[in-house]
Amino acid sequence: MTDATPSLNFFFADSDLDEKRTEMLVSEQLQGMDDGELYLESTQSESFSFDDGRLKAASFDSSQGFGLRAVTGDSTGYAHSNELSEAAIKRAGDTVRAVRTGTSGSMSLAPARTNKQLYSDQNPLLGIGFDRKVSLLGEIDAYARDADPRVRQVSVGLVGSWQAVEIIRADGHRVRDIRPLVRLNVSVMLGEGDRQETGFDGAGGRRAYDFLFDQSQWQAQVHEAIRQAAVNLESQDAPAGEMTVVLGPGWPGVLLHEAVGHGLEGDFNRKKTSAFAGLLGERVAAPGVTVVDDGTLEARRGSLSVDDEGTPTERTVLIEDGILKGYMQDRLNARLMGMQPTGNGRRQSFAHQPMPRMTNTFMLAGDKDPAEILASVDDGLYAVNFGGGQVDITSGKFVFSCTEAYRVKGGKILHPVKGATLIGNGPDVLKRVSMIGNDLALDNGVGICGKGGQQVPAGVGQPTLRVDGLTVGGTAG
Repeated sequence: MTDATPSLNFFFADSDLDEKRTEMLVSEQLQGMDDGELYLESTQSESFSFDDGRLKAASFDSSQGFGLRAVTGDSTGYAHSNELSEAAIKRAGDTVRAVRTGTSGSMSLAPARTNKQLYSDQNPLLGIGFDRKVSLLGEIDAYARDADPRVRQVSVGLVGSWQAVEIIRADGHRVRDIRPLVRLNVSVMLGEGDRQETGFDGAGGRRAYDFLFDQSQWQAQVHEAIRQAAVNLESQDAPAGEMTVVLGPGWPGVLLHEAVGHGLEGDFNRKKTSAFAGLLGERVAAPGVTVVDDGTLEARRGSLSVDDEGTPTERTVLIEDGILKGYMQDRLNARLMGMQPTGNGRRQSFAHQPMPRMTNTFMLAGDKDPAEILASVDDGLYAVNFGGGQVDITSGKFVFSCTEAYRVKGGKILHPVKGATLIGNGPDVLKRVSMIGNDLALDNGVGICGKGGQQVPAGVGQPTLRVDGLTVGGTAG
């Protein structure tokens, strides 16, 4: 998929360029720079939205272009265009060379090569026709409405994309990759009298559509969405105050992603704007807490054979047994910090510069039975699913809303609650982890991470966790 992939000649099909001439242009435009590359990208994407028993929207988009980056010291010049031609690359070169300011740098060594292939190169947009995709959404809608008489509304979304990238450096080093990505979302609203509540379930990954069309897969998603909505129909106002909180496995790792993960990215730590800056080798979490970022997991949503600078992804240990071990790095920040790139240089598209970003970030399992963790709670909250949240990277402070949570007393679940929010500080929460479950789970493949105005797919995960003394905002009077 990477170096083993035949050249992506379609980039040059309608251009006055060929591969050799492009290599020469890149070398000319980046002469004297410390780093940089030409990033070529072609993307096809489609989406379907089914609501109120009918197809509401269907779209298809195709884009192609390049981004040229030049790096000198900590300065970056970047130019992009959807026109791939010699003239366009030269115009881009005139722009990015402005960062050189008379210096003569030495181009950094190219990334290591890899032949690993983490996902299929099959284009998910092909093979299954438009009518079959729309038919599937109709089947899901009908099945959900028949599954529970309380169903009042069903929304189904299907999204797929196919992306081809080629990265060319000044020394002629080339890296190629083909990346599929699919997702199926199911949202259900249940009603009883005047009260209505919703439930949601999604699934996806770097695969073809086939597994989402499997009846057992989408039916399980429907039942999960209905279950969540039914739980919310029974929910009572959430309590407020400082209490013990048990976080469920899997998707609740989004709190770890936002409140801790971003603070472990290289740029924030180089600029010393992260709460973790300067703490390498020091204890930043409770014993037993180990956090990794792993872009090498097969077919996962955040996985990449190579990042958007051409560096192979890897399993990066960020925190080990509570001790801060490393940061997620792109090439620029790694070089300036005297560290090695970790394959975390990512960009939303050819129109964006790469920056250090998470891939699949999660906490490793401990040795506690989840039932034992719940039984240990005298008075607290069990948070199973999360919605939106806000995080301040510099301080680590966060606020997250729970979409599924339960009141726990005497080690037993009493009833679901609504309106619960978790309020705290990421680094502080890590030190308050007192029990770690043996049930590590990753999310189902629907995560989207935002940073600096860019969005990229990402994965999260964790085992069941007990956190002591976490502030809960509630709605109970």
